[in-house]
Amino acid sequence: MDMTETFDVVVVGGGPAGATAAHTLASKGHSVLLLDRAGRIKPCGGAIPPRAIRDYNIPDSQLVARATSARMVSPRAVNVDIPIENGFVGMVDRDQFDEWLRVRAADAGAVRRTAVFDRITRAEDGINVIHYRTRERGSTNDGVPGRVRARMVIGADGAKSAVARQTIDCAQDTRYVFAYHEIIAVPQKRPDGYDGSRCDVWYQGRLSPDFYGWVFPHGDTLSVGTGSADKGFSLRNAVAALREATGLTDAPTLRREGAPLPMKPLKRWDNGRDVVLAGDAAGVVAPASGEGIYYAMLGGTLAADAVDACLATGNVRTLATARKRFMRDHGKVFWVLGIMQRFWYCSDARRERFVSICKDRDVQQLTFESYMNKALTRRKPMAHVRIFFKDMAHLLGLARV
Repeated sequence: MDMTETFDVVVVGGGPAGATAAHTLASKGHSVLLLDRAGRIKPCGGAIPPRAIRDYNIPDSQLVARATSARMVSPRAVNVDIPIENGFVGMVDRDQFDEWLRVRAADAGAVRRTAVFDRITRAEDGINVIHYRTRERGSTNDGVPGRVRARMVIGADGAKSAVARQTIDCAQDTRYVFAYHEIIAVPQKRPDGYDGSRCDVWYQGRLSPDFYGWVFPHGDTLSVGTGSADKGFSLRNAVAALREATGLTDAPTLRREGAPLPMKPLKRWDNGRDVVLAGDAAGVVAPASGEGIYYAMLGGTLAADAVDACLATGNVRTLATARKRFMRDHGKVFWVLGIMQRFWYCSDARRERFVSICKDRDVQQLTFESYMNKALTRRKPMAHVRIFFKDMAHLLGLARV
């Protein structure tokens, strides 16, 4: 007799997507194992829009800062300051925030296990067997092998997901931006122009040939980072240049983190049987902005809902609803942002014009309203018309920068 533990669902990966999926399913009464590796923190600016705070009941205790404005810096060092009206963007430290999400999942009934996922096989009865290795902190061996059985698996193990590569045919069909940031302590003597409630976004080719650099407030610390799909571009040198430009070269560095970010959602998130993806594993990082926390948590919820329906009905087609629901509500936003990144981020001349466009009051209001509520704003048709003609003027070189 096989005495291996059996769960309704094994969730591989304990970031915002996986922890949210585990919490959702455990709250519905399913037996859930949350399998997560220790010590990995994703490089992330840490922005949480109001909708995420509202939808997922994120307490004030998790917000290390509240951003009330954003500054865009052009290649010519022209600053465009944008107030965040009637609200704020919450900032979290992923080291603390991800653990809080995992604890919340455990409080709802999920079993936590710190281990490294190895592979998925099938038992004779057709059920998934998830193989993993546990390793004591500081140990140099390969770890102690373990395994569990699961009726369903949610792969939330990040970009280049091992679960996806083993179970989803199209998992290799994507490109990545590589992100790197340094968490630094805010210096006692603040640099000139420092504002702990402002997110700074730098659009300069020397900091990224196809993305942007950022300085985001985290209370007593800052996230200073950049990203690029150009493998030959030195992200560390770019961050050093950004720290020098912002007067933060001598600030103490607390930790350094790097990871790939997917550039678009995968064409398929499930294997048509018993596996579904969520978060970075499914490719849900917003182009142009790199925003991922809200979309990861939403993806975790949708994956959990799809698995719950499949367990209840036995209809494996319900697994595909996770992607269908996501793309129905956010596919158009991802498409627009993808086009914007490819066009505006390709040269400093276009970056200069892009930042200039963002001086426009209509652009600022519609952009932040859409960002805060995670939906394209349609209630101001004349503003959209004005923006269209202003964009055309910039595209044709008729507008002054």
